[in-house]
Amino acid sequence: MRRGLATGWVLPAQAIVRVPSQIDAWLTPDVSANPAWRPFSEFPRDMPEATRTRLAAEGRRAIMDDVVPAFQALKKFFEATYLPGARKELGASTLPGGAAYYDALIAEATTTAMSARDIHALGLREVSRIERAMDDVMRKTGFEGTRDGFFQFMHDSPQFYYTRAEDLLTGYRDIAKRADAELPKLFAELPRLPYGIRAMETFEGDNADHYTPGSEEGARAGFFEANTNDLRTRPKYEMEDLFLHEAVPGHHLQTARAQEIKGLPEFRKYAFIVAYLEGWALYAESLGDEMGFYRDPYSKFGQLSWEMVRACRLVIDTGIHAFGWDRQRAIAYLRSHSGITGTYATAEIDRYIVDPGQALGYKLGELRIKALRAKAAAALGDRFDLRRFHNAVIDDGALPLDVLEQRIDQWIAREIGRRPPG
Repeated sequence: MRRGLATGWVLPAQAIVRVPSQIDAWLTPDVSANPAWRPFSEFPRDMPEATRTRLAAEGRRAIMDDVVPAFQALKKFFEATYLPGARKELGASTLPGGAAYYDALIAEATTTAMSARDIHALGLREVSRIERAMDDVMRKTGFEGTRDGFFQFMHDSPQFYYTRAEDLLTGYRDIAKRADAELPKLFAELPRLPYGIRAMETFEGDNADHYTPGSEEGARAGFFEANTNDLRTRPKYEMEDLFLHEAVPGHHLQTARAQEIKGLPEFRKYAFIVAYLEGWALYAESLGDEMGFYRDPYSKFGQLSWEMVRACRLVIDTGIHAFGWDRQRAIAYLRSHSGITGTYATAEIDRYIVDPGQALGYKLGELRIKALRAKAAAALGDRFDLRRFHNAVIDDGALPLDVLEQRIDQWIAREIGRRPPG
């Protein structure tokens, strides 16, 4: 951070004002409440009691003598030195050599050669398309009013929220059983590793629901972890879409499959390529229609709302980092088009500000996979097998999008040469 201050490579002040309060969790005088204490409170069952006692004592000392003072020093430095020296400008292009830097970030996050201008224009087209779809669904509910009014109605109506955490988890487990039953229709081969559903830890606060991978050898299942900490921020109409993204056929299915592929180098099994991994998970959301989900129009609207968020990212990320958008304009754009709440929208925009380019991968990856599916279907005609296509997409692990397209082209050629069944 000192080097950044000396060279002008610092974060924008507007997006990091909450950092000192986020550090506070590490400053508690109650060791048992410190996030670093948890490993010392959950030892393996077969660990001898003397070893547990020794490690717990060493952990307590390390937290109080090393961890807490380090975070105290960090908070003091951040408030007194870094935050006052942070940038007033938002865009990555305002950094030294910033335009080229942002181009490099786009290439890294999207694994394409698209320019900021082309991505911005694509985002505007996607936003317009999804708006029309949202309006169609809204009319099917019988709601009479504006889209903003419909957003408010959905946010405010108690019918869309659980009041007990266990009911939310039961709801997700019902979705999981329905999703599992549809997978054989979509994949020629499925991973063996199972997954579970559990609540996130309370110390994770309002963090997003997420997927935690299992182990390659199958000793630990994957888990979809649902946020039950504030049920009023977890509406029922988003659950189907969220589950399909994080679990199956999204992150769990793709990640577990990559781990199980024989002969694949280890780095390929665990490579993190945003455009591929998040593109696949967003594509998985769209498979919900084919899997029998989104029959309820509110659930379909929820799915479209989150697709809209990913489309807005194309507009907003490039708007901030290439075209001079300010923070309030970005927040207003996201809220008006997607309907997400002010607090969440603000957190999203701050994420785009401090991590330029990352948010572009989701939509660009999804669109590329959809384009490859259409290309394969057109080339193969009646011989197109969606199950085999999906395995062709996921059976090489995470790939840059251009490499993925090469692999699918090769797969199409092999399918053309393959003897028809029977």
